[in-house]
Amino acid sequence: MNVLKFGGTSVGSAKNINKVIDILSTYALSGPVICVVSAVGGVTDKLLKAGMLAQQKDKNYEITFDNITSIHHDIVSELVPTENGTILSHIDTLLEQLQSLLDGIFLINELSPKTSDKLVSFGETLSSFIIAQTMQKRGMDCIQKNSQELIVTNSNFTKAEVFYNQTNAKIKDYFKEAKQQITILPGFIAKSSSGEMTTLGRGGSDFTAAIIAAALKVKQLEIWTDVSGMYTTNPKLVKHAFPIKSLSYQEAMELSHFGAKVLYPPTVQPVLDLNIPIHIKNTLEPEVEGTKISNNVSQNPRVVKGITNINNIALLTLQGNGMVGIPGFSKRLFGTLATEKINVIFITQASSEHSICFGIDIGDAKRAKTAIDNYFENEISLHKIDPILIEKDLSIIALVGDNMKSHQGISGRMFSTLGKNNINIRAIAQGASERNISAVIAEKDVKKALNTLHERFFEVKTKQINVFITGVGNVGERLVEQIKQQKKFLKDRLKINIKVVGLSNSRTMVFDENGISLNDWKSQLNTGEQASLQGFFQRAKDFNLRNSIFVDVTANEAISKLYKAYLKESIAVVACNKIACSSTFENYSELKHLSQKYNAPFLFETNVGAGLPVIDTLNNLIASGDKINSIQAVLSGSLNFVFNNFDDSTKFHDIVKQAQQEGYTEPDPRIDLSGVDVARKILILARESGTEMDLSDIENEAFLTERNLNSGSVDDFYQSLIADESHFQQLYASAKSKGCQLKYVAEFNNGSAKVGLREIPEGHPFYNLEGKDNIVMFYTQRYPEQPMIIKGAGAGADVTASGLFADIIRIGNK
Repeated sequence: MNVLKFGGTSVGSAKNINKVIDILSTYALSGPVICVVSAVGGVTDKLLKAGMLAQQKDKNYEITFDNITSIHHDIVSELVPTENGTILSHIDTLLEQLQSLLDGIFLINELSPKTSDKLVSFGETLSSFIIAQTMQKRGMDCIQKNSQELIVTNSNFTKAEVFYNQTNAKIKDYFKEAKQQITILPGFIAKSSSGEMTTLGRGGSDFTAAIIAAALKVKQLEIWTDVSGMYTTNPKLVKHAFPIKSLSYQEAMELSHFGAKVLYPPTVQPVLDLNIPIHIKNTLEPEVEGTKISNNVSQNPRVVKGITNINNIALLTLQGNGMVGIPGFSKRLFGTLATEKINVIFITQASSEHSICFGIDIGDAKRAKTAIDNYFENEISLHKIDPILIEKDLSIIALVGDNMKSHQGISGRMFSTLGKNNINIRAIAQGASERNISAVIAEKDVKKALNTLHERFFEVKTKQINVFITGVGNVGERLVEQIKQQKKFLKDRLKINIKVVGLSNSRTMVFDENGISLNDWKSQLNTGEQASLQGFFQRAKDFNLRNSIFVDVTANEAISKLYKAYLKESIAVVACNKIACSSTFENYSELKHLSQKYNAPFLFETNVGAGLPVIDTLNNLIASGDKINSIQAVLSGSLNFVFNNFDDSTKFHDIVKQAQQEGYTEPDPRIDLSGVDVARKILILARESGTEMDLSDIENEAFLTERNLNSGSVDDFYQSLIADESHFQQLYASAKSKGCQLKYVAEFNNGSAKVGLREIPEGHPFYNLEGKDNIVMFYTQRYPEQPMIIKGAGAGADVTASGLFADIIRIGNK
């Protein structure tokens, strides 16, 4: 004997009902089948809606009734296109009874629990009749049996309690004599011992199936739904969630209690008592294995079996010094809630006995506060305890697994993972069985929390990085292309999955929470929404994705002022923009502090030396206990390019123009040639070495003329270079006469720094520096005479993009 139950979605359309019939036909080949069905998907809600409208004297109940009629007529017409007159005639008879009931509710303006049970019973009665009749029309040995003739209850309408002795006897007697191969039973409905129609409450169809399975002591109960079993977490929120092959009864109950909606724990109690396994299967994919729930769980290496959540939680706190050492407070508190029939979902109490925290459905919060404040009115008036505190917009997340108790550090890993993603925990609860670890968090953080924990406990150590890039010009475009090129390599070798979820230029911006396609990102950006710095930040904040990184590939001061906001949301910042780190020391220090406080990396390797590992090397020296004595460096690839290509056969204006066209200077070359850019770089290195310094403290020995420095625009600047050509030729001639090369040098020594044009003699490490190369020499306690030297390309779109990419990967590897 096989007992199968099909839910509302499984019988929600003619297409799905055909799948149900195919499944039943297959099972019937090996023995008798009992099939319990729910109402057609959504019909129960429509029946209740019609009843409420009728009670409120709202004639729109007739529209809802017509909709219910159309749904059932359409299904019959699809299932049995011809010779369906007798089926439709019986359905219309049932619908006439339903209409009469609704008309009566409308007339007397009342919808009692007893009448409500009669009302909703039409859903299962109609669906079971249609399925049974369809199968008979197709020549199958099938009968519809009214569950009300088998299940006996008390008269507690809407949630009747079963009289098992009478019920089990009726079920055994009926199926002992039954000859048909397939029996279709309506779920949810029953009849009281006095002959009145009742229903079994939430999950009632599961309950019907469990009662039948337990009475007949079948080998297993199969529950067919629209998902392939119980998942590791909510697949609608976590794309990588997958079905769990096997669970213990206790694990399944914990997961169901905390939000997994495949099972409703109280309804399957009859089969649990007899250790009858439950098999969750997918009607739409019957070949998929599904989830087996039993006491004989196969060995599973996973310690955590599932992660689940409950939304719409209010956290209430009863606290006060008058509670300490006084017995009975908990009893009185929860007794008050029981009197109000308020279900408590979550409880935790401080060991100091100063407070008790509990979670309930948000819909019960106001009523709970009123009841508790009234009950403890005397203690509140004497200031022994405070009025009840309510926190709203919360959710409970829970890790579930039988084996968690035998493995150390599970809770530590859970809370550290949440903390690293700036998910604040309001309360924690863990039972002595250690089968469940629960935490209360903000409801807005649920998706991030589930994805983060699922990645931590279930995925093959692949870390997803969500990147928001602003500034996709020359360097930004190369960065996107490098991410596209290396995406597979990073996923295979480093177990890092990088998704670009936001892109912006000065005109438009585009977002995709699931990742922007990097094959046509330019066309997407061209048709994106209007760009906005605050709007870009707000979208990154609202997405609330784990492991988020904001990448600034601009020289925009307004964007640099938003770094604090990103860091406070635990969004890491990778900056090509030097403005933030060369701003006031107070601002620089605050950014560093926020990075640590919110566990959001703030990396800016490309601020100095483009893709060269200058800052990383400096930080490693400091971290290992070394001390910086002095720094000598050529830090401007653009200036090095200019002076390596400028001579008495060229024009200074032409070389600067060439440097700009080839991407070696900022859009405004005055920033490079004024020395300000180099000053910012040595300032950053000085600060990273531990020195408190501001840009105004750096001596800048300009080689430009007053006319160059005072030019009002970029065009004016270029004109001034032409006018002052003789000045630049004199600088070249002076160096040439001494056998020297012109290099723009940055120096840091004993807490002071300066930048300026220097004549470098032959034999000096700077002398043969070619093209756009940079060089940095660190003189330290460990390298006092022969410095540590870093040398290489210090400008250009590709190397700068690779430096940004390296910072992104560094965060991914953290």
